[in-house]
Amino acid sequence: MVKIDHEMCEETLLVSANLICTAARTAPKGKGKDLLKTIIVTGEEKLKIADKMRDIALREGLKFFSRDAENVDNVPVLVLLGTRESPLGLPNCGYCGFKDCDSLKAAGGMCAFNSGDLGIALGSAVSRAADLRIDNRILFSAGKAAVELGMLGNDIRVAYAIPLSVTGKNPFFDRK
Repeated sequence: MVKIDHEMCEETLLVSANLICTAARTAPKGKGKDLLKTIIVTGEEKLKIADKMRDIALREGLKFFSRDAENVDNVPVLVLLGTRESPLGLPNCGYCGFKDCDSLKAAGGMCAFNSGDLGIALGSAVSRAADLRIDNRILFSAGKAAVELGMLGNDIRVAYAIPLSVTGKNPFFDRK
């Protein structure tokens, strides 16, 4: 069987996306509490995210959401990383800006450790992508669109996306 170049690239990206999610999963977590959710998105679901990004761009007047939507349109695979909310209950912490976890919960805030752990997982994920020589970029915009669409579930309020590309030119480098 002979495979066409773009078919090989998409298969490679799907295998790579699994390795990238594995790197995120094994990243260190505060108190060892794993609140990470990872999803690999392709096809119609990926296009729904790009469409939602354009909707947000119009609704909020944020042009970069439309620019980023073009990146999502032009890649075959998108990795989503989000964090569930669950304050770690560390005594005398206050990193979230509140006195304690009860105050944080009452105000609807986000535990700094949950967000920090997501950032560490993102770093591990894009490092793995770089190790595999997969072009990538972290997109807040696509993560926000996925959250608004409920793609990660109702318990995920913060997420980021990593579009993956294997082309002759990095599509995330010379963006307008």
